[in-house]
Amino acid sequence: MSSVADTATRTHPDPTHRLLKVVRTLVKEVHPGSAAAVSADLDSVLDRELGLDSLSRVELFSRLEREFDVDLPESVVGEARTPGDFLDAILKHAGIARVEPTAPTILPAHEKAAGIHNNIHTLVEALAWQAGQHGEGTHIHVHGEGGVIEPISFQMLYREAMAIAAGLRRSGCKPGQPVALMLPTGRDFFCAFSGILLAGGISVPIYPPTRLSQLEEHLLRQTSILNNAEVVGLITVPEGTRVARLLKAQVPTIKHVTTVAEVAGDPGDFRVPLVAAQDTAFLQYTSGSTGNPKGVVLTHANLLANIRAMRAVTQVTPDDVFVSWLPLYHDMGLIGAWLGALVCGYPLAIMSPLSFLTKPSRWLKAIHMHRGTISAAPNFAYELCASQITDQDLEGVDLSSWRLALNGAEPVSPDTLERFASRFACYGFHKEALLPVYGLAESTVGVAFPPPGRGPVIDRIQREPFASKGTAIPAALDDTDVLRFVCCGAALPGHHIRIADEQGRALSERVEGHLQFKGPSATSEYLRNPEETKRMKQGEWRDSFDLAYLANGEVYITGRTKDLIIRAGRNLYPYELELTIGNLPGMRKGCVAVFGSRAPETATERLVVIAETKQRQPAKRDDLRRQIMALATDIIGSPPDDIVLAPPHSVLKTSSGKIRRTAMRERFEKGTIGTEHPQSWRTLAGFGISGVAARSRRKLRSLGERWYGLYAVTLGGLLAVVTWLLVALVPSGRMAYRVARFMARSLFRCCALSPCVTGLSHVRADLPTIIVSNHSSYLDGILLCALLPGWPKFTVKGELEQAWVMRVFLKKLGAQFVERFAVEKSVAVAQRLTERLEARESIVFFPEGTFRRPPGLLPFRLGAFSAAVRSQTPVVPIAVLGTRAVLPEGDWLPHPGRISIAICPPIAPAGTDFKAALTLRSAARTAMLQHLHEPDIIEPTETALTASRSRT
Repeated sequence: MSSVADTATRTHPDPTHRLLKVVRTLVKEVHPGSAAAVSADLDSVLDRELGLDSLSRVELFSRLEREFDVDLPESVVGEARTPGDFLDAILKHAGIARVEPTAPTILPAHEKAAGIHNNIHTLVEALAWQAGQHGEGTHIHVHGEGGVIEPISFQMLYREAMAIAAGLRRSGCKPGQPVALMLPTGRDFFCAFSGILLAGGISVPIYPPTRLSQLEEHLLRQTSILNNAEVVGLITVPEGTRVARLLKAQVPTIKHVTTVAEVAGDPGDFRVPLVAAQDTAFLQYTSGSTGNPKGVVLTHANLLANIRAMRAVTQVTPDDVFVSWLPLYHDMGLIGAWLGALVCGYPLAIMSPLSFLTKPSRWLKAIHMHRGTISAAPNFAYELCASQITDQDLEGVDLSSWRLALNGAEPVSPDTLERFASRFACYGFHKEALLPVYGLAESTVGVAFPPPGRGPVIDRIQREPFASKGTAIPAALDDTDVLRFVCCGAALPGHHIRIADEQGRALSERVEGHLQFKGPSATSEYLRNPEETKRMKQGEWRDSFDLAYLANGEVYITGRTKDLIIRAGRNLYPYELELTIGNLPGMRKGCVAVFGSRAPETATERLVVIAETKQRQPAKRDDLRRQIMALATDIIGSPPDDIVLAPPHSVLKTSSGKIRRTAMRERFEKGTIGTEHPQSWRTLAGFGISGVAARSRRKLRSLGERWYGLYAVTLGGLLAVVTWLLVALVPSGRMAYRVARFMARSLFRCCALSPCVTGLSHVRADLPTIIVSNHSSYLDGILLCALLPGWPKFTVKGELEQAWVMRVFLKKLGAQFVERFAVEKSVAVAQRLTERLEARESIVFFPEGTFRRPPGLLPFRLGAFSAAVRSQTPVVPIAVLGTRAVLPEGDWLPHPGRISIAICPPIAPAGTDFKAALTLRSAARTAMLQHLHEPDIIEPTETALTASRSRT
């Protein structure tokens, strides 16, 4: 037998490198997409950090023996806790001492230069790492009132966030619960957001009201968001507590409304809970430009993947400086500016959006002051600067340090890019710094970036073929009837873009269709919105609902699907017309909405223009209508059907400045555009009264649910005692199982929880089958006992065998006890289960091994699938829906609800080896997810594993 040293010399001089390659390959197979597949090192814990269950560790043991050509003692499988333990065993067998590497084996050079370790997988770890590495270094410069600039160091942010986290936990906020932030840009926001993360909570940033005239709409919009998120607390400024209390009356889950000063406390012995990469970090509500805001679920893994991908393209380093005025409740400002600075380690200079809007020159002056190298804004901000800033405003300003001027979040105008570059060239601004980008909240923030330093690329295409057929044919130089679209670059590294038709088929280049994307930044769902989630998901792709085409592999955005106006067989786009009308004298720039509205009498689509103006003289208003009519005819070849000249503040916008065309269409069709807003006291009074009524209804509903819960628990307890006695007394196990099934069915029937079952024919009592089900409640086992035919044997955790009451009952029913954490027993358990299957018995598994309160399908253990491939037994996946809501984790009183079960067709194993088990597991998981409408938590999480241990 060759020695380890000889083998290592022939293949690779470093045994550590070889061992980690085997470990990472296995982790990648077991958990596709897991960050651990890249970051695993010698000290990674096999189960908690790498997600390798007992059978996976046995497979690792076998692979390492083959790789190093050694025979290791079987005890190593049970004793090893890290890859380093395996390496020590291998080297000990060969008589070689381990030599620690002189440099990390997992940290590429570009990761070091970018300021943060690549082995960090959560924002919590990132904040702690920066505080430890660069504690007193300035992280944020906050521009406040009167020109005061407040520095915030990493250490200060971490210290104050810990105080808030401790206060949140003491007030009853538990890990995984959402907490809303209604705070302006400032120190409080950064500390509160970080504090929620350190408490293990989920941040829900919302914006405070800006004008009393919009108070009613603001309250209604925030109520919708807070109810959807089911927030348990709300942190706001002292002046916002009145509005916040009104929200509390409308949102039953809110327990506390507080300020940063009130919630912060002494951290004392507070310890940050375990937070995993696949845990939700915060909920980003879409801006609502085309409808009601939807809660985009973003995990720590989504955020870090997107930030690192953007960093790879832009090549930022800790020497860069980001200057921002973007709102922190919007993805570009929160993720692109602040969290990007936190992860990448460069300083951030930030001011409030209102500070920029009242005086746009402040943005450019801040870039000059801080020698800013990066800044980002929507198109309207660049247009505002180009048209309103005077030379007197910028005396002495130098913009030559600005190397990345990102333009995104709304359609990018080629005219705006040209005007901005020309206007500020004399102040040192380089046109090549302009970086039109594309992104959306559903992909965290960024999707496509062009290469830095290239400058804008503008595509001139023939108008008629594009309007009639959607083909982007390049126009000749002398062609004047053209459309111009700006290139937003190629997909970020590790991400993918395609253009698809209405049926989801990929289109060729230069053909317009739906822009779809996929990658590690893509969200899994809209929170509690299965209908919109289903619309967004196109298999493995996500639909952006943006229209675009590809040319040379780069994307050109042409519009939103909901904004597209189809008129006489032509596709009309509102953006160009809105910009042109906004430039007319007497019109308010950026305050024009163009949309289609279906005429009720003809069912055809009308072209409607809503434009804000301060002009009141009838003659001048008539002249404006004539000009708008002429412009529309020239630009899109069709005059508008309706032109409404509205007073200021009539055109609704999102928090990022996008026109809310869907909301404007609704107002137009209701005839409410330009109507006066109700007085604020009436709004508050009406909102308060409706809050009292809502509280009363909730009290009655809560009382009814409590009585129901007490009834169900009492009945369940009585039936449990009777069932145990009967099961213990009847002579045979089969008869005992029939008694248990009858009692289980009686329980569900008496509690009005009779489930809706589909696919029951896929399970036959006369055929051996492995049944795998998701696990979301203690009701799941009772439910399957009530419904499954024959006498299937349930696998249960081995710890229950230690309790006499449970042991007698479960053994009589034929349950199979499985030691989940005893690695050395895993092979014996698998063999025992295989023998059961060969005896033509069916076995029921809950491969998640545990459950938790938040929705989501946890990673599967391999036991069921290993037994299936060993015995060549088909697997029947079952999706149980509703039990998580009827009896959530931590609750002992059931709630009324609807339960359904979807039984999927059997899946036959396609092989007998380890990879066949992985393939079978993946197929079963896919089948379940098609019915569950819950997130796919594919990565091993410390939280889930820790919860599993705590229950034992």
